[in-house]
Amino acid sequence: MPRSPRDVVQQFFQLVRSGLQPDAAHDYMAEQVLAHQITAENEITVHRTPTNYADHVREMLDAYGTFKLEVQELLTQEDRVYVRWKQSGIHIGEVDGFSPTGKPIIEIASAVYRVEHDKIVEYWIQIDRKGIRVQLERNAN
Repeated sequence: MPRSPRDVVQQFFQLVRSGLQPDAAHDYMAEQVLAHQITAENEITVHRTPTNYADHVREMLDAYGTFKLEVQELLTQEDRVYVRWKQSGIHIGEVDGFSPTGKPIIEIASAVYRVEHDKIVEYWIQIDRKGIRVQLERNAN
């Protein structure tokens, strides 16, 4: 029985994006996913695979330890699912050239995921990178 787009994204967050089971990305992502990343005024699109997404989650675990991921909002419209989340961890690995501080760090982000045939095929993500940088600078002093 097919999963709804909401179920796909919700389970993806619970298992993969949370860091609990990064390798389960193969169950939720198409072999090629268009990842549109908004950074300030620039938009770049990268091609993600389930394998490199799992590696990306492991990089987050290396940088922030076992982090807490709280989905604050999840809305669905047809094949698109909007998610806003808060990720809290401890800065234990190098991030953007900043040595580990052992201090708490919070990421606020949101994304819209497009789901086809029970798999994420595309997403648009915005992360408060400036907020992360401010925390890193403050914690380094």
